[in-house]
Amino acid sequence: MKKSTERVYVITGPAGVGKTTVANYLCRHFGLHRVVTHTTRPPRPGEQNGVDYYFETPATMKKRSLLEKVDYDHHQYGSSREGLAAGWQERHNNVIVLDTVGAATYRQKLGEQAVVIYLTVSMLDALAKRIQARGDRKRDIKSRLTARENQRDSALPDELRQSAFVVVNDYWPKTKRRLNRLMASFGERAKNL
Repeated sequence: MKKSTERVYVITGPAGVGKTTVANYLCRHFGLHRVVTHTTRPPRPGEQNGVDYYFETPATMKKRSLLEKVDYDHHQYGSSREGLAAGWQERHNNVIVLDTVGAATYRQKLGEQAVVIYLTVSMLDALAKRIQARGDRKRDIKSRLTARENQRDSALPDELRQSAFVVVNDYWPKTKRRLNRLMASFGERAKNL
């Protein structure tokens, strides 16, 4: 059914670390399929349903067949096997943004098919500035950064220590070089841009 080369690159880390930026880069530069996840949180300015997330209500979220589901900052997030299958059916590897619990679930359920990339920064106080720059409201920024889940995601969990690839995202050109080397090590070829 599944080829052993089918992969999903799982991008994880604390809020504001650049997970979406990295996922978008991998899609553009390596032709990966972006798995769109589901959430009950309201859209941020400029976000589109079916592109950034599938924006759900708690009732519609219960109807989804999810591979993993978590509560984060008073909202539900989840992803489905169908989302992964969509990329693999088109012969593309996938990329998905998850919290560390979701990343650990993917690694547990999918084994080596799930390549976990844990993003971090040298100075955690830089994250508030990044979140503010993306347009979040001040009260949402405070809530996001002080949320128990974000505190948890600010450190690599024990169950991922032996398998996750840690990338420090302080300086974008350096981050891109590290990502390019990592992707090449898995046989991913850059698209002609």
